Amino acid sequence: MRAASPFGGEEPEEAQLTVDVFNTPTEIIIKTMVAGVKPDDLDVSITRDMVTIRGERSEERTVAEQDYLHRELYWGTFSRAVSLPEEINVDEAEASEKFGMLILRLPKVDKNRSAKLRVKGS
Repeated sequence: MRAASPFGGEEPEEAQLTVDVFNTPTEIIIKTMVAGVKPDDLDVSITRDMVTIRGERSEERTVAEQDYLHRELYWGTFSRAVSLPEEINVDEAEASEKFGMLILRLPKVDKNRSAKLRVKGS
């Protein structure tokens, strides 16, 4: 059940992150704002065709509820699942955070790459 907001409406149970997703010739890049969240409090899961970002923004209450005049900041859990347009190399993916911006760099699978296998005799 959702909690009532002191300014009308309902507080969401879980927020959805907004993201920018774009292509380069060699990778897919995802950017999202995670200001106020420690990197250790982020959970980023990836598969070859999906990325899921979860976390929680915790509030240190220093103001009584009745003293707020305007309140828009979201505190609580958030998540976002992004379907990827191409397969990625999970082992080479990187995540970094700077000044509240989470950046995921997801190298694309090179489908033209081939390798020769040596056949072992018995």
